[in-house]
Amino acid sequence: MMTKPALYFAHANSYPAGTYRQFFDRLGQDFAIQALDMHAHNPRYPVHDGWQALTNELIDQLTARYTEPVILVGHSLGGLLSMMTAVARPDLMRCVVLLDSPVVAGWRALFWRLLKHSSHADRYSPAKFSVRRRSVWPDAEAAYRHFVAKEKFAVWAPGVLRDYIDCGLTHHPEGVQLRFTREKETALYRSLPHHLGDLVKTNYPAPIGFIGGSESAECRQAGLGATRKLVGRHFRQIPGGHLFPMESPALAAQVTREMIASLLA
Repeated sequence: MMTKPALYFAHANSYPAGTYRQFFDRLGQDFAIQALDMHAHNPRYPVHDGWQALTNELIDQLTARYTEPVILVGHSLGGLLSMMTAVARPDLMRCVVLLDSPVVAGWRALFWRLLKHSSHADRYSPAKFSVRRRSVWPDAEAAYRHFVAKEKFAVWAPGVLRDYIDCGLTHHPEGVQLRFTREKETALYRSLPHHLGDLVKTNYPAPIGFIGGSESAECRQAGLGATRKLVGRHFRQIPGGHLFPMESPALAAQVTREMIASLLA
């Protein structure tokens, strides 16, 4: 029996890896998938401006788990960490696939660099929502009802929100709370790297591709010029928003499979 190619996955901000069960189930038909349960929660790798410690965490995960280069796939936060990891250690990977992880460059990056340490930064990032996000409920069913009533979660494929509830909650004296804390989520938004544009100025050291949601607000905000320059012909968009792996896990898995094949060819 042939061994499946090794694939390491890095999740989006605030969504533990278990949220992607349906995506993994489909992609796992062709790849041996591993993932860190939650980024940004190990005190050995604190959330600092530019995410260098989190990049080191991903490097350490790869070197601890594998003896050969792997396929690296990341969604949003996970894609940006994957992108930076490939620059630091291209020997660890065969290719990189970014899932709705656009490169912020040019005037947008300069604007963010100047703004991020000001009192106005939250106005221009999802931190304005995460800092106030409800994180405690009487029980898991109450949490489910809270999320399913929101448009962003209501469009997820059947069962995906249940997976998020199953993997994303832990005990709280008043019931249950989010495992991925809103404090860490907010800290990640506030420390979003502003130097990523530098990565497209020279030849990128690994095959890299991008798959985005056609309705992604994050892609509209970041712009896609630098991303297109980085990935060249390995650029695709599919129906959906920033969280398209949750909205259409089967389609997301199929397109990711196709992108990997194209990159490795």
